[in-house]
Amino acid sequence: MNTRQSAHVKKFVTLSLLVIALLSVFGVATAQDATPSGDPIYIGVSGPLTGDLAQYGAQWKKGFDLALEEINGSGGVDGRPLEYIFEDSQSDPKQSVIVAQKFVDDERIVVELGDFSSTASMAASQIYTRGGLVQFGFTNSHPDFTKGSDYTWSTSVTQDQASPALADFAVTTLGLKKLAIFQIQNDWGKSTIQSFSKHVTDLGAEIVSTQPYLPDDKDFRSAITAVKDANPDGIILISYTADAALIAQQVRDAGLTIPFVASASIQSPDFISLGGKAVEGAYILGEFLITDPRPEVQAFVKKFNDKYGEDPDLFASLAYDSIYLVKSAIELGGATRDGIHSALPQLKDVPSVVYGKVTFNPETRRAQNPTFEDLVVKDGAFVPLDAAEAEATPEATAAS
Repeated sequence: MNTRQSAHVKKFVTLSLLVIALLSVFGVATAQDATPSGDPIYIGVSGPLTGDLAQYGAQWKKGFDLALEEINGSGGVDGRPLEYIFEDSQSDPKQSVIVAQKFVDDERIVVELGDFSSTASMAASQIYTRGGLVQFGFTNSHPDFTKGSDYTWSTSVTQDQASPALADFAVTTLGLKKLAIFQIQNDWGKSTIQSFSKHVTDLGAEIVSTQPYLPDDKDFRSAITAVKDANPDGIILISYTADAALIAQQVRDAGLTIPFVASASIQSPDFISLGGKAVEGAYILGEFLITDPRPEVQAFVKKFNDKYGEDPDLFASLAYDSIYLVKSAIELGGATRDGIHSALPQLKDVPSVVYGKVTFNPETRRAQNPTFEDLVVKDGAFVPLDAAEAEATPEATAAS
């Protein structure tokens, strides 16, 4: 290398060092700077990875992983990576209690997310309370879930909110007056039907048949015969994804073409893939719309699609939001159990792809201002009802 070339190299190195120094001064992180270097901050997750509700846990993991990829790729939380430990409870109360004790005993865990069902979560609540570990049940809609103690928190819409809205959707929006109900026999199903039935009557409609079933039931033929005899003009599914799809198939096989109506509990692509043609035309009172024009929603949907090759469902979206809520609580109160417990009531307007912004009511420990979306399954996708109304009436759509 000659003297002139050497001078150019020295000049380039000097300028490069100067640029790096300036970036550091102005807070612009390089790729190396963005890598968290501290000890991990651990979140405990109790939920179903196997069993009848495993599809919900699978969607949770997708939402969690995308959020953590973004957060840890941007430096983590105060320079520490955020991670989770997922214990498979099958959303069984017996298992959720065991998981709760395991998490309470693990001093690394600063907050717990889950369980999926209110039944499983509520069985474990007192263990988390005694251990001073916040239990954040982001899918727990039972009205009593957060009443146990100030260590139980939730962003989920409650059945006190969702059931009247579902009744209004079926009776007022869709014009159905004689309803048959398939209702799963668990705490969520029981609390839902009580509130739903009252509001159906208040709206001047009638429940002509109620068919309770156990979570592991697979043959609904006798119940369907009773429903046919009652001659309803609509069927309400107080169900989870897999059983709702199975009921829909057997109802259609029995020759009934009246519309199905359900809540956000089945707002999942699995309902469509499992139910096939039988669920085409089903009406869903949803809680999330992937076509929401908000920039943060469209950015999330694109990143999710790029990573997984599919659109996010409600439950992946709720999981994604929950990680960011935990991040906000840690940033405000610190990466400790006490810090998160003290931070949650102080959080205000935390960005959320599902709810827009989240602020908790410190007394109820619930997120304020839930919203609903009137959806219909059309051509194998959940679409806004108002976009499909011009093409078909509820009866025509269900029969197609």
